[in-house]
Amino acid sequence: MHNLLDTHKPGVVVVDPLSSLMSGAGENISDLTNMVLRVIDRLKQLGTTGFFTALTSGGHAAEATDLNISSLVDTWLLLRDLESDGERNRVLYVLKSRGMAHSNQLREFLMTRNGVELREVYLGPAGVLTGSARLAQEAREREDESRLTRESEDRRLALNRKLRAAEAQILALQAEREAAALELKAAAIETEDRRNSILTQRAEMARSRKVNSSPKASRSKAREAGV
Repeated sequence: MHNLLDTHKPGVVVVDPLSSLMSGAGENISDLTNMVLRVIDRLKQLGTTGFFTALTSGGHAAEATDLNISSLVDTWLLLRDLESDGERNRVLYVLKSRGMAHSNQLREFLMTRNGVELREVYLGPAGVLTGSARLAQEAREREDESRLTRESEDRRLALNRKLRAAEAQILALQAEREAAALELKAAAIETEDRRNSILTQRAEMARSRKVNSSPKASRSKAREAGV
């Protein structure tokens, strides 16, 4: 392996899987571990990215390695199968990534014609949803969102109608107020005109009857007449 590295000088080396070496190691696990450590050390010296895989058994992803090399790797990814609603779906998460921030969410991934496709993190009411359960929940949420949008639009239209009705009532009341103010002003003018007309008629009648409206003038005329 060292000779191949020195000859081809690759940028990435994939060892798949490390767990297959266990069957040939027998009881010499320590020798196998030392060999893998030397390979990892050589990759670090060359600045080559190493990608190692290991198979697990028992249906659960182990969070420990049989070769005890987890402390040497920079990033450790775990793959799991989640079974729900009669189907199995693959998820991936970062167990550790030395020296950098990383997500703690489970990410569903799909094997597509374009390669591995990671789906966005999705958390439903019951936790992480994958596969058809996720599709069903997304459909329900879209339906709920559509219903809320319709209800919001209906409420907005109703409030707009109510607002327009209130504005119309306000305009009608303002018009009624202005009409009442004009009518009141006209009534006051009419009253004043009638009062002036009555006074004018009285004055004309007094002149036509040659009556002096002044009391002093009446008494002086009476004295002159010897009354």
